[in-house]
Amino acid sequence: MRRTINLLLMLLLVSEVTFANTVDFDKAFKESARIEKQIKRTSFPKRTFLITDFGAKTDDEANPCHEAINQAILQCSLSGGGTVIVPKGTFYTGPITLKSNVNFHLEEGAVLKFSTDQSLYFPAVLTRWEGIDCYNAHPLIYAYGESNIAITGKGIIDGQGSMETWWPMCGAVKYGWKEGMVAQRNGGRERLLMYGETSTPVYKRLMKPEDGMRPQLLNLHSCHTILIEGVTLLNSPFWVIHPLFCESLIVSGVTVFNRGPNGDGCDPESCKNVLIENCTFDTGDDCIAIKSGRNEDGRKWNIPSENIIVRGCMMRNGHGGVVIGSEISGGYRNLFVEDCRMDSPNLDRVIRIKTSTCRGGLIENVYVRNVTVGQCREAVLRINLQYENREKCKRGFDPIVRNVHLKNVTCEKSKLGVLIIGLEDDKHVYNISVEDSHFNNVAKGANDIKGAKDVTFKNLYINGELVK
Repeated sequence: MRRTINLLLMLLLVSEVTFANTVDFDKAFKESARIEKQIKRTSFPKRTFLITDFGAKTDDEANPCHEAINQAILQCSLSGGGTVIVPKGTFYTGPITLKSNVNFHLEEGAVLKFSTDQSLYFPAVLTRWEGIDCYNAHPLIYAYGESNIAITGKGIIDGQGSMETWWPMCGAVKYGWKEGMVAQRNGGRERLLMYGETSTPVYKRLMKPEDGMRPQLLNLHSCHTILIEGVTLLNSPFWVIHPLFCESLIVSGVTVFNRGPNGDGCDPESCKNVLIENCTFDTGDDCIAIKSGRNEDGRKWNIPSENIIVRGCMMRNGHGGVVIGSEISGGYRNLFVEDCRMDSPNLDRVIRIKTSTCRGGLIENVYVRNVTVGQCREAVLRINLQYENREKCKRGFDPIVRNVHLKNVTCEKSKLGVLIIGLEDDKHVYNISVEDSHFNNVAKGANDIKGAKDVTFKNLYINGELVK
């Protein structure tokens, strides 16, 4: 019943906001405000637990203090909740597990440096890796099935990923990989992809250290009512912030710097009611990438990501500023992006949607306004339905992308304006619009659109010329 009501509300939103390619952005962002009010806020008792009272010591790299930190978190939760404090100083640690009703707070000057000893992150825990369910290395910070949890403060969380530690495990020479090293290219990733395609039971998908499947910095699995605020996140082995099957999530005032391989900044996967605001991203992959499962696993769960708000953020390096996909088989609906700035010669795209006939998925209702871009390498808007078209997978799951609208977007340098790569027909990408926007210093001086219909431009200027 709830699913039916949500579908009716979604259809009502589309019918009210768009009609004959006329988009009412004010109505769209009133819906954004309604969604924001639905996000539940965290609240914690005034009790405090200092990690040094549980045995954590500064500057002791040889003896990581994760057992002390986890004991403080557990005692805080069992006592009814409160705040676990990481005081000023550098603390070396292994994997941390968050518990309900705990605010994990890093004071200004506090630094958590995570060990690069891979053995500390096993035995494996239930997670997802590139959209496929599995048991893999314990994420550096992890929670499963918890509620009312937070990571706050002005401290630093450093995954210590580098070309000497985690990053060579991606198997790329440019990130330090050499013949004989443990890496995902040695069979682990290929086996996991096969598990997904053959619907192997999840309990049999047990990844091992020799598979080289790097953990996320932060993975919150099936959690509710979450706040991540103020902290700086550095040098993740893999994706940085990865909420999975979560609801009511706020990421606010966070700085992400992670130029490693697969270094996505924030990847909500099959999540609902999410606010990402006033954050800075400088990444080796997508800055924000919204997901909902890869291929068979995404279709099995069939849980879309929905109702995500991105505002006031700064994107620097990255494959895309705000991205949907590619692990999007469960679909996506209702994205609201506003008042963001993006600028880097190493930022490939501003808004990016990527899927394929392996992934499928219905992607709809994307509203973007008031975005200022210094430069990006390729296109302001890229929609690609032929992503990784050499992938070995079951095909025939044609994706649909519809109702994507941009307004008041300014870009001072790019290769193209709008780039759309659809399928062979024009039935799978439609109702796309750009209005009141200026794209300057566009190297090719045009848009490039194939396999789409109902693409309209109103007051779009490319290199000073009105696009008709």
